[in-house]
Amino acid sequence: MFKKIADLVATRPAWILGFWVVLLLVCVPFAAQTSKRLVGNASALSTSEAEKVNKIIEKEFKLERIDTTLIVTESSLDSKDATFLAKYNMLIPQLEKLEGVKSVTRFDADAPLKLFGLVEGKHVTATILTTRLTDPNPVIASIRAATLAAGLPSTNVFVTGATAITKDFLEKSEEDTKKSEFAALPLIALVLVFAFGALVAAGIPIGVGMISITIAMAAIFVVTQFIEVSSFAQAVVTMLGLGAGIDYALLMVNRFREELTHGHSPRVAAANTTRTAGRAVAFSGLTVAIAMAALLIPDLTFVRSMGIAGVIVVFMTVLVSISAVPALLAIIGERVNSPRKLQFKATSSGKGNTFWGNIAGKVMERPILWVIGIVAFLLLIASPALNMKLGYTGAFGLAPGIESRRGLELIRPLELGGSLDQFEIILTVDDFRAARSKWRALDAELASWQEVRLVISPFLTSRADFSTNTSGNSLAALTDLTKRSISADRKYLRLSIIPKEPVRPAEIPAWLEKLRAATTNAGFTNFLLGGAPVGSQEFTNALVSAMPKAIIAVFIATFILLAIAFRSLVIPIKSIIMNTLTVAASYGVITLVFQNGFLSGFFNVPTDIGAIDSSLPLVMFAVTFGLSMDYEIFLLSRVQEAHIAGMNTHDAVKSAVQSTASVITSAALIMLIVFAAFVQGDVVANKTIGLGLAVAVFLDATLVRLVLVPAVMMLAGEWNWWLPKRLAKVMPKLSLEH
Repeated sequence: MFKKIADLVATRPAWILGFWVVLLLVCVPFAAQTSKRLVGNASALSTSEAEKVNKIIEKEFKLERIDTTLIVTESSLDSKDATFLAKYNMLIPQLEKLEGVKSVTRFDADAPLKLFGLVEGKHVTATILTTRLTDPNPVIASIRAATLAAGLPSTNVFVTGATAITKDFLEKSEEDTKKSEFAALPLIALVLVFAFGALVAAGIPIGVGMISITIAMAAIFVVTQFIEVSSFAQAVVTMLGLGAGIDYALLMVNRFREELTHGHSPRVAAANTTRTAGRAVAFSGLTVAIAMAALLIPDLTFVRSMGIAGVIVVFMTVLVSISAVPALLAIIGERVNSPRKLQFKATSSGKGNTFWGNIAGKVMERPILWVIGIVAFLLLIASPALNMKLGYTGAFGLAPGIESRRGLELIRPLELGGSLDQFEIILTVDDFRAARSKWRALDAELASWQEVRLVISPFLTSRADFSTNTSGNSLAALTDLTKRSISADRKYLRLSIIPKEPVRPAEIPAWLEKLRAATTNAGFTNFLLGGAPVGSQEFTNALVSAMPKAIIAVFIATFILLAIAFRSLVIPIKSIIMNTLTVAASYGVITLVFQNGFLSGFFNVPTDIGAIDSSLPLVMFAVTFGLSMDYEIFLLSRVQEAHIAGMNTHDAVKSAVQSTASVITSAALIMLIVFAAFVQGDVVANKTIGLGLAVAVFLDATLVRLVLVPAVMMLAGEWNWWLPKRLAKVMPKLSLEH
């Protein structure tokens, strides 16, 4: 295949470039629309307990599934101030007319929840809207526009709730991606200029990254027509498209320049580059794609969408790198080194770097000491991950100051903080009359808990009358308590529990255990628990249970690929262990920073999250493991080449490090810039994955790849190439060069 591509590059470079230009122009309009079709960080399991509760409420209680939106005001004026009330009274009818809004409960309505009070010296009110579950953008946009137009005097207004949180999450994710691109590209360009010593050569990798991202985003637009695609997919595409795309192009350009120094014509040099470096790029891309494919294993559309996005962008990046890049190089030829005034000793010129070679030599003089020291250090960094807590962080996964998060912070002192974290208990009974006393006893037990703000049931009628058109997690307009609490056939009874405080991910298991125990002790054996916290916990459990399968699948596929590539059973095992250490260390760092709050001020991380988003460990494993294999292949292919040429282990490793360290460090620095750029964002999940991957790349390209690997290979000696003879006879042969 590579010979055919190489021949095409040498004979028809303009055709190849023309194809990619046309494809790019076609993809741009679709790529521009993709972000609008992405969904927030939430996903329901179709067979989950929480989803069964939702279906029972819809079918048996005949209640539409809706959402709760809160308009929170913070004012220097008393909530009874005539000027404030005049504007507020004008606002309410406007809200009731909005499409998607079912009902509005005023802050001064007669309701079981107090919706106003003094917070931080300001008068705070909460107006509750029940809204249909629909596209968050138009509903929340219209609510925010109406409140802004109302012109409440001396008042800050914050719209919050699950739908508002989703909207803010999507918007901030898109902004994070754009800010990261703008922040990273100038620094990447600077690194490439120093690496190549030529503006033209430096510009090609950046072009490859941007082309790969654009085409991949267009492909994802097509995917969104069939399945939900996570907003994280945009960050994954940007990270891999820029990071891997620039790395692969760097390798291709570096090899092309080396071929030119051997006296080859541009077209011959481009063809040779495709046959050698192109093969290494394709194999590296395959290992990254396999790692990203691990996200397809969990039976969760939300996670699978990120896996699909990762595989697509890697596939596109490889195709662009092995066809468009050499075709462009064949056309521009020696001009790749322009302008001549910038010519200086390039960091990645392909020539050996004695500095790194000498370091590798020093390491191999005391391999045991280095192995023990580096492994101990990585395990120490990884140790905080032993206490990692996972869950969906909701509004607290947004940076402080974001509207939906600030709204929730203001209502917490009013004991409304848990209003979006409602639990549902659905009791299945055979005899309604016999169950009624037990139902009432359970209601009284739950209402007595200190952490519970309110239990919604028919037994509330002695305290307040309020209307409902509700199901799910809405608190507004709850007058028909009997209808919302007893199914038409009296087979199902319902209790809704409103916590005083937002339920943190780490607290959900304790809540569930306590609710199940109370329900069982009340004499009920057939019941279901639902609500947003339950769905969140089930989503987390599904991800955690899928991780071992995904990791094992990646390990097996990687082992087979590396065993074939390097004709060894030892090297694949070593590589898997090294990469696992890198992943574990990155887990430890994100746990320390984002869960435990270490250096939270420096990274502008909220200190009240207390958990890592449940989807991140698997995503980070896939990206880190795949990209780490890039550097492994770059290094080991040169070691193998030197070994085949007759060098002993010491000389082969030293020669390989000397030849590849500059490429690896340049590529790693670029990756580091790409990932670190996400740390400045407003979505904590993006900040987390950005910092985690930046740490992983830094550790992998320095301590692991250039110190630990040489030390381990020195200890293994000729065992590095151990392969049973019977297996060697049947194993296919693969040549990797770069």
